[in-house]
Amino acid sequence: MDKQLTVLIAGGGTGGHLYPAIAIGESMQIRYPNVRVHYMGSKFGIESSVLPVKSLPHTLLPIRGLQRGYSLQSFSRNVLLPWRLYHSMRIAKKTIKHLEPDIIVGTGGYASAIPLKIAVKRKIPIVLQEQNSYPGITTTYFAKEAKRICIAFEAAKDELCGNTILTGNPIRANILNGDRNKGGLSFDLNPNQKTIFLFGGSQGSAFLNKIMNDCVSMFGSEKIQILWQTGQNQYKQFRHLDSSLVKVRSFIHNMPEAYAISDLIISRAGALTLSEITACGKPSILVPFPHSAGDHQTKNAESVVKAQAAILIPEKEMTARKLFRSAIGILYDDNKLESMSNNARKIGIPDATNKIIDQILEVVKS
Repeated sequence: MDKQLTVLIAGGGTGGHLYPAIAIGESMQIRYPNVRVHYMGSKFGIESSVLPVKSLPHTLLPIRGLQRGYSLQSFSRNVLLPWRLYHSMRIAKKTIKHLEPDIIVGTGGYASAIPLKIAVKRKIPIVLQEQNSYPGITTTYFAKEAKRICIAFEAAKDELCGNTILTGNPIRANILNGDRNKGGLSFDLNPNQKTIFLFGGSQGSAFLNKIMNDCVSMFGSEKIQILWQTGQNQYKQFRHLDSSLVKVRSFIHNMPEAYAISDLIISRAGALTLSEITACGKPSILVPFPHSAGDHQTKNAESVVKAQAAILIPEKEMTARKLFRSAIGILYDDNKLESMSNNARKIGIPDATNKIIDQILEVVKS
C-alpha cells in the first residue's frame, strides 16, 4: 500500500465493542505498517482506561448513554445529555476534519454513533462490525448507509437492511496457541484429567459463581478438575474452595492455556466469548445473561446450540444438580465430546480479523 491510509475506528462503552476495535486496528497495522489508525470512544467507557495504557492514538468524547433508571443520579445524567451531545459533536467534527480519514469503522456502542453520523454527512465511507446475533441500535440505525456490515452470526442478517458479510468476530491473535500440557503447568492441573473451565466474563458472574459453589463438591466426587474465574469482586468469597482439583482465580490473563487445558466451558453467551470458544473447538454449556439488550445473549447462544456445539440452560431453569448432570453427560461421553468439539470448530472463524480488514480495504479501494 503506497499511499498512507487513515482509518478512524469508533466504538466502546463496553469491552464487547472496544476489544474488536483494537483487534482490527492492531492487526491492520501489523499487515500494513503504513496505515494510520485513530480510535474514538467515550470518556465514560472502558476505553478511557484501556486506550491510554496501550498508548493508542485516540479521542474520547464527553458522551454517555441514556440512563433508563428512575434514580436521581439517572435523572441528573439525562439532564446533561444535550450538553454532552453538543460538545461531543464539536470535538468529533474537529478531530475528523484534522485527520481526514479515508474510512470510518464502527464497532458499536453509543460513542460510535456520533462519528458515524458525521461520516455519512461528509460522505466518508463507513464499515460496521456487529458482534451479536441481534444487532445493536447503532448498527441497525446506520446499516443502510454502510458500504459493508461485517457480522459474526448468520441470524444478524435477518435483522439488518444492508450489505452484510459473514466474517466472524475479531479474536485475540494468540488464543489458538495454547498447549494442554503447558496449561496443566500454568494452573497446577493434571492435563490427563477431565477439566471444566467456568467464567462469566472479565468481571465474573455472581449467578454462575453461586451455582458452581453449590455443585463443586459433586464434581470433586467424580475427580473432575475445575478452573474457575470468579472475577475480582467475588474472589474472596470463593477462594477457600481452591484445592488440588479446584483452581479459583480472580482473573485469568493466560486464556490460551486456559482454553487448552479445558474439555468443557461453562459461561455466559457474550459474542466475543462464543467466538473464542468456537475457534478453539470447545464444547460448552451456555447460561445467557437474561438482562442483555434485546436478550442478545440468548440469541447468540441459540446459534451455537443450532450447530450442536453447545447446550443452553436459561438462568431461570438452572440448578446445581442440572448443571452437574449436564456437564457429566458431556464429559463422560467421548463421542459427544468429540462431536461437539468438531461442530464448534466448523462454526468458529479464527481468521475473522483478517476477513474484516479485507472488507475495509475493498471499500477504500472502490
